[in-house]
Amino acid sequence: MSPTNPASVSDAATDPPRTTSAAPTRTRWKVFLLLLGVVALNYIDRGSVSVALPLITEDLNLSKEVTGFVLSAFFWTYALMQIPSGWLIDRFGPRKMAGGACIGWGVATGVTAGATGVGSLLAARLALGTVEAPVMPAGGKLNANWLPAKERGRGAVLMDGGAPLGSALGGLAISGLIAWTGSWRISFIVAGAVTVAVGFFALKFLRDTPREHPGVNDAEATLIEQAHAAEDAAVPGGDKPAKLRSYLKYRSFWGMCLGWMGFNGVFYGLLTWGPLYLSETKGFDIKSIGWSTLVIFGAGFVGELIGGWLSDHWRARGASANTVLRTLMGIAGAAVMAGLLGVVLVPDAVTAVVLLSGVLFFLRWAGLYWALPSTLGGRANAGVVGAAMNLSGNIAGIVTPIAVGFIVGGTGSYTWALLYFVGAGALFTVSSLVIDYSRRLVVR
Repeated sequence: MSPTNPASVSDAATDPPRTTSAAPTRTRWKVFLLLLGVVALNYIDRGSVSVALPLITEDLNLSKEVTGFVLSAFFWTYALMQIPSGWLIDRFGPRKMAGGACIGWGVATGVTAGATGVGSLLAARLALGTVEAPVMPAGGKLNANWLPAKERGRGAVLMDGGAPLGSALGGLAISGLIAWTGSWRISFIVAGAVTVAVGFFALKFLRDTPREHPGVNDAEATLIEQAHAAEDAAVPGGDKPAKLRSYLKYRSFWGMCLGWMGFNGVFYGLLTWGPLYLSETKGFDIKSIGWSTLVIFGAGFVGELIGGWLSDHWRARGASANTVLRTLMGIAGAAVMAGLLGVVLVPDAVTAVVLLSGVLFFLRWAGLYWALPSTLGGRANAGVVGAAMNLSGNIAGIVTPIAVGFIVGGTGSYTWALLYFVGAGALFTVSSLVIDYSRRLVVR
């Protein structure tokens, strides 16, 4: 059975036995709860260097400029591997790619503990970026395959909510392990081992389509398939594979890519440099960094779930996709820019944490973007369209840590770095407002 198409009648004969209860099961939400956990581990592992940065820079004697390159290195290979990952996901299905990636980055996280200098630390970060690349596009593909359109907002933010959740818990977990063991290296080994175990569980539990999953009854599978059939019927040509270049002529495609780039300019800037900013400008020790990171990124997790609920609830009441999403993205962008300007103007440490918490709360409404690969590209192309979006976003991941390193190293202050984040917030806002969220892009 193809991982990108609903099961046919003949396929059903070979599927695992399933219950025939009239009430649909809700296995699709168990899938997205698992994705929440996988993405959370993803961000714990990728953000562990940032949390431990005050100790790592001292241990390895890193300058601000070199630190910027170390933080950026992850994104070089992560971005480079996005499009190949998208092709592989559309070709072989998201289950193998997501589970295999989780195992791979667990190993890479553990290997980071052995870094003895700039070269080995850079190599470990490059390896981590390579193996993490498939996870978010695979999640976008699962969103397309497993959910009716009316549920994709909640599915998108539930999966993507792992980013702020992992960033929040990662700060607490890694700083706690460091405080307990006295070693940032041991904390990386523990985090890597846990991730490998979760990766094997994901391979066992996930399936590419609902019909393949033994926990899905016929009612749930039929509900999803009928929603997909109605969705395809509204599009000339239905759900067919297309080349990525076919999307380049559409304003919505570029709005999606540039909007995700602006979002990541803010998020990755705060994720990579936020702990050091709190340490150097507010005097936070490693324990205070852990708790403040929990508060700031925890607010992002709560905001993301609320954003997804608002989107689906509002649309269920009859509002158009464009009205809902342009309004939510516009409010989020304005709140992010205002909050960052507040951090620039207010020197108090507690106020800075409160304002940054507000910034993350609204910024993470952008998790709704992960419904766009299926909205714009359909199920057949959700992997590669999601990969293109994530590639664009992670260009900001490459540039931002380096740019902030040179800004802070050159000026001796974080003020212009925060204003850089304001500019990224403006890019996110404007781009989000030009996307047509109401229709699939028709490609030949």
